[in-house]
Amino acid sequence: MSELHLRQSTLPASGPATISVFASPASWIESDAHTQCRQVAALDGMIHVAAMPDLHPGKGAPIGAAMASRMLYPFLVGSDIGCGIAVFPIRLKRPVPEKLAARFPDLDRPLHPERDADDPAWTVVHGEIPAGHIESLGTVGRGNHFVELARIGAVLDPTHASRLGLAAGDLVLVVHSGSRGFGERILREHTERHGTGPAPDPQAYLARHDEAVRWGALNRRLLAARVAYALGAAPTEPIVDQCHNLVEVRDGGYLHRKGAAPGDGRDVLIAGTRGTPSYLVAAHAGPEANYSVAHGAGRKMSRADALRRGRAKHTVEELRRTPVGSVVVCGDRQLLFEEAPGAYKRIEQVVADLVAHRLATPIATTVPLVTYKTADLAVGSRRDERRRRGRR
Repeated sequence: MSELHLRQSTLPASGPATISVFASPASWIESDAHTQCRQVAALDGMIHVAAMPDLHPGKGAPIGAAMASRMLYPFLVGSDIGCGIAVFPIRLKRPVPEKLAARFPDLDRPLHPERDADDPAWTVVHGEIPAGHIESLGTVGRGNHFVELARIGAVLDPTHASRLGLAAGDLVLVVHSGSRGFGERILREHTERHGTGPAPDPQAYLARHDEAVRWGALNRRLLAARVAYALGAAPTEPIVDQCHNLVEVRDGGYLHRKGAAPGDGRDVLIAGTRGTPSYLVAAHAGPEANYSVAHGAGRKMSRADALRRGRAKHTVEELRRTPVGSVVVCGDRQLLFEEAPGAYKRIEQVVADLVAHRLATPIATTVPLVTYKTADLAVGSRRDERRRRGRR
C-alpha cells in the first residue's frame, strides 16, 4: 500500500476518472477503501474522486470522499442525506460535567407538533417542516451521531476565532445528526427501482434530496434547543452548520459528498471522538479536492472489531469517562464499545494532512465535557432512588 500513501497520491482508475488521495505516509487507510474508490471511478460518467484523510470503507461506496460525475448516483450519497455537524454557542455559569450530564433530555424521544406543542424548543422552527415529515423530529439517532457540550480549548488562529466570536473557555453545543428515516426512505425508493444505477430523473431526486437536507439542518437546531433549555440556557443560532452527506450541482455535473464537508470558503467542525478534541477549521479546498475537506476522524475499526477488542480492554464504566475528563451519556452498552475513541483514527493526523495539502486552516479545538449518544434511562432511575433515600 505504500504507493497509495504518497502525498496527494493519484490512484490508477479503470476508466477515464481520476482519483486523488489527500493523505500522508503517516495516515493509515484500509485497502478496501482504496478499492471502493476505484470502483466508483469506474462508474459511467465519473470525472474525479477526491479521498480525504479520514477515508474508510462504507456500504457500497467509500466514506470520506467527494465524487464528481456527469450522472447523479443516489447511492454515493447514501441513506443519511443531510447529515452534518452544527456548532451553537451556549452560556452556562458553572459547567460541571457530571451535573450537566444528568440534565440532558431524552433525545431518543421525538417531539410531536401536537402532543408537545408547549415545548419551548419549537421557537427555533420558522415556517413549515420540510416535506411535512414529523417522524423523529428532535432525535439524534444512533451510530456516530451525537450531541456534545464542549469548551473551546486551544485557539489556533485568533483572527478566524474572533470572526466567529469565539475565545478560549467558551462553551458550545456540537450537534451531529442527519435526516433520520427521511433520507433512508428516499434512497430505498430509488434502489428498489434502479439499484445502484443513476437517477433517471435527477431533478425529481434533487427535489426530495433538498428537502432532506433542509430537514437535517432543522433537526440540528431542534436538538440544540432541547439541550439548551434543559441546561437552563437560551438557544442560539449556529455559527457553523455544514452538511457532509449530499449532492450539489456544480460545473455542469454532480458533486457527491459522502462523509466529506464542503470546503470552498466554509467553516467546518471536523469531529474527533468523545475522548479527544475536535477541530474547527476554515476550509479553502480547490477543484483537485472537489472543493471538500474531511468530516471527522474516520473509523479505523469496524463496529464488530471495536466491540470485540473493547470488551477485552475496557469496562462499561471506564468508557463512560474519557481521557479528557468528559462524561458520556449512553444507555446502549454495545454502542459504547462500537463508538469508543480507540475505534477511530487520530484526529490530529487527519487535520495535519488537510493543512499539509493546504485544504484548511485550523481555528480552534473543542474539548468534550458531556457527549450524548443515547438516553441512559438507568441514570434517571438511580437519581430518583437517591432522592427517595434522602427523604427517609
